[in-house]
Amino acid sequence: MKAYSDLKGRRVVQLVSDVGVVVWVYLWVRIALRVHETTLALAEPGRRLEEAGNGFRGRMDQAGDQVDGLPLLDDRVAAPFRSAAGIGTDFAAAGHDLVVAVERFALVLALTTALAPILLVVGTWLLLRLRFVRRATAARRFVNAAPDLDLFALRAMANQPMPRLARISDDPAGAWRRGDLQVIRALAVLELKESGLKPPRPPRPVRPGPPDRSRA
Repeated sequence: MKAYSDLKGRRVVQLVSDVGVVVWVYLWVRIALRVHETTLALAEPGRRLEEAGNGFRGRMDQAGDQVDGLPLLDDRVAAPFRSAAGIGTDFAAAGHDLVVAVERFALVLALTTALAPILLVVGTWLLLRLRFVRRATAARRFVNAAPDLDLFALRAMANQPMPRLARISDDPAGAWRRGDLQVIRALAVLELKESGLKPPRPPRPVRPGPPDRSRA
């Protein structure tokens, strides 16, 4: 698998984009956490209401227990206190429900704040990176020697814009049919750059050796 381009400029752009995506994700996670903390502050009145309800219930229960043992009064004095304690229970339940609702809202709001920009950028980045990896990995298998450039020259004539082809040759198809190695290599380089690959080095010309004088 080929993850990065052979071309220095494009490889730098890919590395910068990778780092940028990580920074982007970190930034929006921090923003989402801040939104979550700020939204949770709205639950403070609910917590106070719950604490007040629990405190009121506790005091009423305590008062009911204190008067419950008075002689001749049986439960007639304690009953109103215990009834009032039920009101404290209702207040505490209402405060608890408010806290739970705010916590859920804070979680949903934080997730929405983070996921929308993260998925948009990461999804686009991942699509482009996977497209490059697939194309570069597949193309690299064919770039082993100069004869393989014929394939990329053909693809260049099929895929590259006409102005780019015209800068290489007035008749690129004819040059390819004639086997013009210089034009074929120039066409292949255009297509290989799209895949982030460098062309193979051209074969070195074979220098003629010294004449064999032993037969003279």
